[in-house]
Amino acid sequence: MRPRASAILFPVRFRNPEGSLPRAAGLAEFAPFFLRRLRDRRPPPVPPGHVVPLPEAKELLRSAGPESLTWLGHASFLLRTGGLTVLTDPFLSDRASPMAGFGPKRFVPPGLPLEELPPIDVVVLSHNHYDHLDARTIEALPGKGHVVAAVPAGLGDFFRRRGYRDVRELRWWEETRIGADFILAALPSNHFSGRTPFDRNATLWASWAIASRTRKVFFAGDTGYGPVFGEIGRRIGPFDLGLVPIGAYEPSSIMRPVHCNPEEAVSLGRDVAAATLVAMHWGSIVLTDEPAFEPAGRFRAAASRAGIPDGRAWVMRIGETRATAPRETPRRAPRPP
Repeated sequence: MRPRASAILFPVRFRNPEGSLPRAAGLAEFAPFFLRRLRDRRPPPVPPGHVVPLPEAKELLRSAGPESLTWLGHASFLLRTGGLTVLTDPFLSDRASPMAGFGPKRFVPPGLPLEELPPIDVVVLSHNHYDHLDARTIEALPGKGHVVAAVPAGLGDFFRRRGYRDVRELRWWEETRIGADFILAALPSNHFSGRTPFDRNATLWASWAIASRTRKVFFAGDTGYGPVFGEIGRRIGPFDLGLVPIGAYEPSSIMRPVHCNPEEAVSLGRDVAAATLVAMHWGSIVLTDEPAFEPAGRFRAAASRAGIPDGRAWVMRIGETRATAPRETPRRAPRPP
């Protein structure tokens, strides 16, 4: 049966979960914002210690042991757990753009370049924006014949066209297993998708649960705050680690529906019942109006006010690896709505 013309011209459009904030800002607010971003291209001054020197980063990864977390920058992490190495939202290029020499540019390098990454077993993707789904990184990643690509609905062909053989496309509350003891579950988030002016919300966006036998991690991806995270916590929490986005929040009239500020990131982490919160989505690339290094201080302060000790609110250096000692957490699989 041939698809209807309407299905070709107007692909499926996904929507945010109930209770999310609407995108209320109009052209009068968007136009000045985009002009500011085009005009202000100077990289911010980077404080000492923000990036781990490459030789040290390589040694930290080598010596951390089989259970560890490495921040590569922005929303890209290496998570080693349950005998597998997981790479989240791979963005290791210089620019978040489809074209070389154009678009937002990293002001610091990734914590490890592509050629220094260990063999990757699983890629977990939150959505298709250029600062999360980087075609150059995806195409250059070795081992495509065995890497499992876990992606939101509608993004499978992007990976298959680039040589990935084991692609798992999931909708919210669906899960997939790798072997007997490793579970990936796609979960709701408040965001949007699109890589051109013509494919807005044609593919899904997601947060993720990544669960091995001894560790359960919540990866928020890119999201605004909302009641859905309390639902996630009730249905499948608790988590050992919560990777939460703390940057890209100003102006709030534009960004709040789709990005957390640091205080909301702490609330999100508490809602999903994460024992340790890990800050991400900041410190690598300028996308919005807030000072580039403001989010970390606000995140620490918000965590302290919430009664979360420093040892449970991580602000990692880019390229830093921390060992994550196994701790048994009851694991509950997602239930269909």
